[in-house]
Amino acid sequence: MAERTPWSLTGALRGMFAKKTIDAETWEDLEDALIKADFGSDVTDAVVSELRAKVARYNTTDPADLQRMLREGIEERLARLDPTLRLSERPAIVLVVGVNGVGKTTTIGKFAKFLRTYNRSVLIGAADTFRAAAVEQLATWAERAGAEIVRPQIEGQDPASVAFQTVERAKATGAEIVIIDTAGRLQTKGGLMDELTKIRRVLEKQGPIAEVLLVLDATTGQNGLAQAEAFIEHAGVTGLVLTKLDGSAKGGFVLAVQEKTGIPIKLVGQGEGINDLTGFTPHVFAQKLVG
Repeated sequence: MAERTPWSLTGALRGMFAKKTIDAETWEDLEDALIKADFGSDVTDAVVSELRAKVARYNTTDPADLQRMLREGIEERLARLDPTLRLSERPAIVLVVGVNGVGKTTTIGKFAKFLRTYNRSVLIGAADTFRAAAVEQLATWAERAGAEIVRPQIEGQDPASVAFQTVERAKATGAEIVIIDTAGRLQTKGGLMDELTKIRRVLEKQGPIAEVLLVLDATTGQNGLAQAEAFIEHAGVTGLVLTKLDGSAKGGFVLAVQEKTGIPIKLVGQGEGINDLTGFTPHVFAQKLVG
């Protein structure tokens, strides 16, 4: 029995735009495809309403025009927020937050590798001291990325003190960028947010925090965002990192999450390899998604 090709928005749109004319079925199919791709009902309604207005204004029935308008509309919406990483401080302190299981530790390794390709010296702080395995996993990724790591000196060391030692080490060695890993889960959500607040307070005494990056698993879509809302509320998040964006089945989540949070997407991970994390470019993403 032949394997079924996984559904993707790109594939669905390709079939839609191959038709000879824009008709009532086109609009229904487009709405269904956007919902299925996790744009969410609000964003879908807004995008489709805008497209209907443009199609009417330009009096076109050509699906190629609709495709171009959709691509340009998505790009325009994504570009409303600036995806530029702010890493000009020395050392530039980056705090990485997110619930356990989203790929936070591997993302830090990939981010370090991404920075190393630009010849930046990177120091990683293993401040997720509640999981011994997290420290070992992070150390493996740091080695692969060509970055140094500061580990807890004793088991269960206070995370804020690990973060402090990491920045002190960066200042002493001249490391340009510091990436601090943090816990994704404690016994209580309040305890976790208190811990993050403490880490921030300690770091801010040493210098400004350049970025607070929230890691989200794109495959979990809106559910993943709901899980991460406490981080957005309490952690001072400045940018989003989307992992596991391997296809366009959930591609709409990229726009939905940015519109819902008002926080720019700064990095995207599209595979398992160490080089699979890249900066986010609205134009490139819209082109890939819509064709």
